[in-house]
Amino acid sequence: MVFWVPRRDGHGRHPCAAPPPLKRLPPNLSPVKTLFLYALTALAEIAGCYWAWLWAKQQGAVWWLLPSALSLAAFAWLLTLHDAASGRVYAAYGGVYIGAAILWLWAVDGVRPSAWDLAGAGVALIGMGIIVFQPR
Repeated sequence: MVFWVPRRDGHGRHPCAAPPPLKRLPPNLSPVKTLFLYALTALAEIAGCYWAWLWAKQQGAVWWLLPSALSLAAFAWLLTLHDAASGRVYAAYGGVYIGAAILWLWAVDGVRPSAWDLAGAGVALIGMGIIVFQPR
């Protein structure tokens, strides 16, 4: 662990000290904004994976990997904006990802989700809600 160490002149951080942490969204984020951020994160990941899948399955041009990489980079960055510990964010995100994947199945793949698909996504989203909206 690196602590803040004043310079000899008493100003600022020591040159070898760790950089300040990334800015996160405020901890009092409303439930709607929290869900929107998780949904945007899921969309970025699914879209990035979908571009790579299209490239591999359709044997598309290599440039198809560029939007895939950009989308997956956005996904990783979006995960850093949540105000909870990383493990909690990843666990909760899993539930949102499942729900988003079922919506993707319907909207992009053109396959209507079964009752089992919807029930599974519902259970996952309930689990996400328990994790994210627990009393702190």
